[in-house]
Amino acid sequence: MTAEQLKELETRLWEAADKLRVDSGLKASEYATPILGLIFLRFASIRYNKVKPLIVAELKAQKNSRMQREPHEIAIEKCGFYLPPEAEYDYLLSLPEKEDIAKAIKVAMEKIELYKPELQDSLPKDEYFKLYTVEDRTLPKTLLKTFADIPEDVTGDIFGKVYEYFLGEFALAEGQGGGTFYTPTSVVKLMVEIIEPYKGTIFDPACGSGGMFVQSSEFVDKRREEIQERDSKDLMVYGGEKDSATVKLARMNIAVNGLRGQIMQANAYYEDPFDSYGRFDYVMANPPFNVDDVNLDRVKNHLRFNEYGIPQNKTKNTGKKKDNPNTVPNANYLWINLFATSLKPKGRAALVMANSASDARNSEADIRRNLIKSGVIDCMLTLPKNMFYTVTLPATLWFFDKSKTGGEPKVLFIDARNIFRQIDRAHREFTEEQVQNIATIMRLYRGESHRLTELLDQYQAKEEDYKRRAGEQSQWIDVQREDKPDNPKEVKRWEKQIEDAEKKRQTLLDKMYYYQVQIQWLQERFPNGVYEDVTGLCKSATLTEIEEQDWSLNPGRYVGVVIEEDGLTEEEFLTEMKEKHERLNELNAKSIDLANLINENLAHF
Repeated sequence: MTAEQLKELETRLWEAADKLRVDSGLKASEYATPILGLIFLRFASIRYNKVKPLIVAELKAQKNSRMQREPHEIAIEKCGFYLPPEAEYDYLLSLPEKEDIAKAIKVAMEKIELYKPELQDSLPKDEYFKLYTVEDRTLPKTLLKTFADIPEDVTGDIFGKVYEYFLGEFALAEGQGGGTFYTPTSVVKLMVEIIEPYKGTIFDPACGSGGMFVQSSEFVDKRREEIQERDSKDLMVYGGEKDSATVKLARMNIAVNGLRGQIMQANAYYEDPFDSYGRFDYVMANPPFNVDDVNLDRVKNHLRFNEYGIPQNKTKNTGKKKDNPNTVPNANYLWINLFATSLKPKGRAALVMANSASDARNSEADIRRNLIKSGVIDCMLTLPKNMFYTVTLPATLWFFDKSKTGGEPKVLFIDARNIFRQIDRAHREFTEEQVQNIATIMRLYRGESHRLTELLDQYQAKEEDYKRRAGEQSQWIDVQREDKPDNPKEVKRWEKQIEDAEKKRQTLLDKMYYYQVQIQWLQERFPNGVYEDVTGLCKSATLTEIEEQDWSLNPGRYVGVVIEEDGLTEEEFLTEMKEKHERLNELNAKSIDLANLINENLAHF
């Protein structure tokens, strides 16, 4: 589902649901929880319907066998949860209006929790009775019909996106600050592609809706297919989240996406429910930026926060209120510390952090120097502006690799500020190919040159496929042009067919050109198939070079700049040149036609 299609779906569902809320007279706070529960139920049913034929087939194959297993055992193995018949969306949708629909939904939620203990007390139940009024009991059934419009072919973490879109809209309806809590999918995908959480344990101490876990699972599925891995997927997720409502959302999200693990309500500064020090294979998060009210006395003695130093004020608080607690001036480096210390000896981490942390001074600079000297920092990547929907604050991705500690410290710096696709006037994202191109820089840096070859082969195959299809379309158009109908009534239909075919051919050519640009982008920067520094893009910096930059981790200080007077990215420049070249060819063809016409006219004199 494209970003445009998702936006259209979200808007359509919200408009339908909110009209019902307004008509019912309910407050947004009364309406939100039962709505979000139905969204979960719809997505759970969509996922379950995809594996249901496999469950039925296995039950049939085992019939009358001593090894006969229960339906819920097979279902949990296939998709991570079980929907009894009474909990399936289509069953609830088929119930007649006269039935007690609120009670039926409550029973469905109880049944789901019964077979999925991790969801215990996370699904709404009694809230559906609040949708009844003395005069009208149809609202639950009408809502079921509304969310039945969510298409069966949705994939990935669309559930989390739709869910959080509704959260933001409900917040606006209540007069609160609205907006999404969601880390953009393309940013998460890049983080996942670089640290490659193939198997093991993943920790997100600020997990929000659990979207990073879902993206990790999708990476595992894709990578298993690429290397033809047949072993069972071995991935366990562990998430912490401060807000109780968001904890329930995350539990539903990992359940509906078939993941195993735990989501705990916890304030990561003061609580450590998973005993995180040195425990995890991978850590990923987009933690809150620039928090300034964390109690210093409560965190300063914790090894997970102070192994590389604790952020603190240089001078004592001279305020008149002696009872004021000492606070951490900025909690960014608490998070950075937590990520580094939560890793196993060969673990990797990725986190989103405010750009300001890369050059922060005072105690933060001391911590940063210690981190760099330890060798744990693997890569720093600056993101383009306007990647996040609710904040415009520039952000950097930090990548850790614990296996590098003990060696000669080096840090790979990547400046990705000019790599993006413009979604609308205010928002940008990475395309799937841009994600792969950037991740390939890291893979080459690690010495995995075969990954570049594999990616180029994929691009070339797609380019050739679109070229072939565009050629076939051209041949069809040429044949049709020679078969212009004599009947004037048929001419308009013939012209429309030609016009549609031309548009289809142009679309195929655009896709062919797109993959040509991707191939050119990679080959120009890494012509020898191995990592090398590229001005304006990437630089592998030694400890000495970083010390010369006063221990800054700002990629812009290292990669240099490429002067671009037109302000265009390379991809935008190439696209513009292609369009101008095509226009030039059209004008040349017209000039030839005009010259021929003039010569014909002059021949009569």
